[in-house]
Amino acid sequence: MTPETQPSIANTVSSARPLDLAIILPTLNERDNLEPLVERIEDALGISGWEVLIVDDNSSDGTSDEARRLSLSDPRVRVIQRIGRRGLSSAAIEGFCATAAPYVAVMDADHQHDPRLLVDMLAAVKSGEAEVAVASRFAEGASMEEWGRPDREKLSSVANFLARKLTGVDLSDPMSGFFLLPTATARRLAPNLSGIGFKILLDLLATSDTPLKVKDFPMNFSARRSGESKLDRAIALDFLAGLYDKSFGRVIPTRFALFGTVGVIGIGVHMAILYAFLLIVGTNFGWSQAVATFGAMTFNFWLNNFLTYRDRRLKEADKVFWGWLSFIVACSIGAFANVAVATTLYDRGLHEVLAALVGIGIGSVWNYALSSRFVWGRY
Repeated sequence: MTPETQPSIANTVSSARPLDLAIILPTLNERDNLEPLVERIEDALGISGWEVLIVDDNSSDGTSDEARRLSLSDPRVRVIQRIGRRGLSSAAIEGFCATAAPYVAVMDADHQHDPRLLVDMLAAVKSGEAEVAVASRFAEGASMEEWGRPDREKLSSVANFLARKLTGVDLSDPMSGFFLLPTATARRLAPNLSGIGFKILLDLLATSDTPLKVKDFPMNFSARRSGESKLDRAIALDFLAGLYDKSFGRVIPTRFALFGTVGVIGIGVHMAILYAFLLIVGTNFGWSQAVATFGAMTFNFWLNNFLTYRDRRLKEADKVFWGWLSFIVACSIGAFANVAVATTLYDRGLHEVLAALVGIGIGSVWNYALSSRFVWGRY
């Protein structure tokens, strides 16, 4: 869109057909991809009847500023800049609730999804042929040749198989990030969605009380146009967390379960340090327990930052340092209670393993409550 054409676009849109479709673009550092993607969407859908809702997780590259620049001259472009909130699923949920369009689509902003599919996807949902239209990487006629990532292709196939087995969702690509459905359906399901991680489609389908009628549209999955992928190896753990949430999240909240899992792993670290100081260094139990507690807390901070709070992960060196320091401080009362209780029980004859475990349990609930608020909730 050149400066010469922007005023005419604004004037034309204001007098054109009413809003029919909202395209939600969850973004993180996608500045250079926005304008050409809006142009591609216009080529596919025409000049009016749609809007693009960019939900940006406070990108460091100025994605939200670029979205606002586009919006100044193009009323079809809107932006939500989120501070302290991250994740594709939660971004999509906020988009569902922020548009008045009767139909809503979710797609990536990196040009891996072809906007031309939106035409047929919208027609299928409008006609009642489908309740959810899904652009599939695995349907007959689809291709991932341009992607050039056979490792990710195999991982996606395994994830799809597991998702179908555990949720009963029967479609070729339940892990797709490109789909379209009535906005009313999305908003009806929104209060019960987990909002965890990246796989919002799987969350929607698994949350619905009655199976939704789905139609696949074969997709030519392309290579990213600009920037780097935000997915990493933790995406597999993120996917498993999403499956856990749909199965057991109402019994034990998913984030607390992840925090507890990290804590269990941290017990191994704690015991290794404890016995190293007892048997090798030769310190007494009280000092050994204190050092083991500090070491386990540092390990737990690192793993929680990588896994439990992946959507709020601290990355910059200064934020990691202050986050680690805040984690230690926030957990200090729990750690004090841990050491005091464990030492008292040990002095009264309880085996060192049992004494250490009781101390760990005393501090765990306190650690979770404060770290959620004052570490990853702040930095």
